[in-house]
Amino acid sequence: MSHEISDFQADVIQRSATIPVLVDFWAEWCGPCRVLGPVLERLSEKQADRWVLAKVNTDVHQDIAARYGVRGIPNVKLFVDGKVIDEFTGALPEKAVEQWLATALPDPFKRELDTAREMIRKENVTGAQVLLEGLLQRAPANEQARVLLAGTYIFSEPAKAEGLVKAIEEHSTHFPSADAIKTIAQLRHKGAAPDKLPDNPVRTLYLEAIRDLSRNNFDTALEKFINVIRLNRMYDDDGARKAVVAVFKVLGDEHPVVLAHRRSFSSALYT
Repeated sequence: MSHEISDFQADVIQRSATIPVLVDFWAEWCGPCRVLGPVLERLSEKQADRWVLAKVNTDVHQDIAARYGVRGIPNVKLFVDGKVIDEFTGALPEKAVEQWLATALPDPFKRELDTAREMIRKENVTGAQVLLEGLLQRAPANEQARVLLAGTYIFSEPAKAEGLVKAIEEHSTHFPSADAIKTIAQLRHKGAAPDKLPDNPVRTLYLEAIRDLSRNNFDTALEKFINVIRLNRMYDDDGARKAVVAVFKVLGDEHPVVLAHRRSFSSALYT
């Protein structure tokens, strides 16, 4: 199957509105182009549901090459919605091209994830859960969906939330959110076994904060955690500070409760 373009506007610009288009700028005389070409062909067949390949011979289409600033070939540009979102030059090994694609390609579930976020923002939690659970049936490894779904369960079913993010590792961009969810889930475990906490005058206050958090009383929970920080910062291995950071992360920077307590939290840390 030939991927050589016949109409750049139709084959690349218009088509990239529905699926990412990978454009290979090449020429017959270019040795590295002959190395990279088959690599792109193989990957385009393997990942046909994610993107399509279009080849532009720079000798034939000098105007297009000039328009997009092609100075060396092979030059590969990824088009989404008619615009170049990423590119590379040179004949990369197949593994390197795969790694580049993994980073450069937009998430195919972006629209669904955006919809789920909007549902959560509007407090349509049930609708978001149905959407995200359906997405994870099709793409169980989607970490963004896992984090979003876990966030909807963390205060009602913490064990379920913890299980959803358990496999997300430190190198992941979603690890901070996953770690916050794990921290809150672990607090619930501590609240259920208070005798395992260190014996200290702040223990009662710390447990009250955990209890308030489990009841979604975020305002009073944060107030009590911040008081623990003031009284004994290192209690339960800096547990109160970690709890506040986790709640802030899960609720989001713009949540009214977060905005109300951010200054007092900062003040407590440096008292």
